[in-house]
Amino acid sequence: MRAMVLNAPGQPLQRQERALPEPGARQLLIRVLACGVCRTDLHLLDGELPQALLPRVPGHEIVGEVTEVGPQVDPGWIGRRVGVPWLGWTCGECAFCLAGRENLCDQAQFTGCHLDGGYAEYTLADSRFCFPIPDALSDIQAAPLLCAGLIGFRALRMAQGAQHLGLYGFGAAAHLAIQIARGRQQQVYAFTRPHDQESQDYARTLGAAWAGPSDQPPPHELDASLIFAAVGALVPLALAATVKGGCVICAGIHMSDIPAFPYRLLWGERSVRSVANLTREDGHAFFAELQHTPVHCDITRFALDDANQALACLRSGRFNGAIVLTP
Repeated sequence: MRAMVLNAPGQPLQRQERALPEPGARQLLIRVLACGVCRTDLHLLDGELPQALLPRVPGHEIVGEVTEVGPQVDPGWIGRRVGVPWLGWTCGECAFCLAGRENLCDQAQFTGCHLDGGYAEYTLADSRFCFPIPDALSDIQAAPLLCAGLIGFRALRMAQGAQHLGLYGFGAAAHLAIQIARGRQQQVYAFTRPHDQESQDYARTLGAAWAGPSDQPPPHELDASLIFAAVGALVPLALAATVKGGCVICAGIHMSDIPAFPYRLLWGERSVRSVANLTREDGHAFFAELQHTPVHCDITRFALDDANQALACLRSGRFNGAIVLTP
């Protein structure tokens, strides 16, 4: 099989020919049909995820067909279409796992970080951490849902039904989150980089009540803000736009340092919290919600061999929606 491999931070991915892997006891061998390209993949390439084990095949937004199963897996999985998310394995025994907070497991392993991911023709995944993909979703439409969609959904859950919701950084996650939020009748305010008129116009087409640069206040105080951009300087700006008792939620796995800010921005029982990974329960709840609030991904598509160009496109930000690789 072909695979695109990261050997060291700062280097481009290298194409390799590999033997098909053998599934372990609880694993599935999956023929990759589509794999989303996520900003976390850029953090991996840039050496900003010190927990990563290299060399590694990136990619954690995987849709594929099960072709073989391990000895402890029901053969009924063969031929099914499944999704493989960022969370690839947990211990199942620690206090976090037993409390339903497996996203915080200290021994967790993540797809495309500790485990080889979907920038390949085939991949392995633990059957317990895979999701069935609804028939209504195409391969390329489903792929970004496995991270951009799920992380946005978990962040929305933390926002606890805020009526006036801010989205900072209007990329793959935000363009899906706004569709869920609008389905819940929330008012959404989109914040972009200064002078990014294209992204602001795009946000309005998806139902944003207002769109503007992140250094400008919205026309209404926010009950909650979701920050998808990996820019710590956005935290004080979001706090300044947030009503008393509101929350600022940092939804990325990596963020630049948050600068010092005056206590008055936090006072009034405002809070700042982070989203860490996801749980399987998030996935089941998300796909259940999609049954009555369908979302559409705007896709820029690349071939697997063009993964480095896809990553460069993601870094430039010169596209709307999500990027997907197909073998």
